[in-house]
Amino acid sequence: MYFWDHITSGQRVIILLAGMLFFWAIETLFPLIHFKYKRYKHAGVNLVFLGTSMILNLILGLFTIRACMWVTDNNFGLFNWLQVSLGLKILLSLVFMDFFGQYLPHYAMHKYKWMWKFHVVHHSDSKVDVTTGTRHHPGEWLFREASTILGVFVLGLPVGLYFLYRSVAAIFTHFNHANFNMPIRIDKAISLVLVSPNMHRVHHHFERPLTDTNFSNIFSLWDRLFGTFAYCDPHSLRFGLDVLDDSRDEDLKYQFGLPFNKGMKTDY
Repeated sequence: MYFWDHITSGQRVIILLAGMLFFWAIETLFPLIHFKYKRYKHAGVNLVFLGTSMILNLILGLFTIRACMWVTDNNFGLFNWLQVSLGLKILLSLVFMDFFGQYLPHYAMHKYKWMWKFHVVHHSDSKVDVTTGTRHHPGEWLFREASTILGVFVLGLPVGLYFLYRSVAAIFTHFNHANFNMPIRIDKAISLVLVSPNMHRVHHHFERPLTDTNFSNIFSLWDRLFGTFAYCDPHSLRFGLDVLDDSRDEDLKYQFGLPFNKGMKTDY
């Protein structure tokens, strides 16, 4: 755990970008869907959102690190109250932080209209590929991080396990958004425990009820437990949102303004 306890911001960025480049290469060689788009322009738009998220994480993420330090210094949270081995702590950290850091805020953003209007930016991408995983409005980051901090306090999560979770979550985000052709049999087997690419593509279907399924990022168990799991043929899916104009999914000014666009139709 020494590495994760002392990981630098630069090393975290390298892990993030290396994972993205790896799955970018895989989807280049073995694409599932042959999108008709300017791939580098599409990536550039999504990486702008990655940039805003990284800035927020560097600045406001200090609150999360402070929370990790506080629970450790004050012996607060389940890991500090129970005798748990390091191996089990790592596993439980990934499982439960997937709930607090992903499933819970993700579910809430699909349930409450004022939160959903920030999340539509992610769903507005009509060409889902590995870069789509980085496409989040800055306001959405605040929802996710607030729920992550809640998880830190409940678990008593030390800073090393927080950084480990962040890196694993980033790799899975790249993995389950990547546009690569994985055999259905293998993908289904993966989805028994983990979030697979085809499983997550269902979530990016352009209309409900499929849009409101598969909220997890790492483990499929949360969706199976709460009845939000869905799986279907990826070729039957259409990406984007039925309440938005697909032709504006790369219009940055329009996308950043979506949460405040009173003319946007939504049934949430």
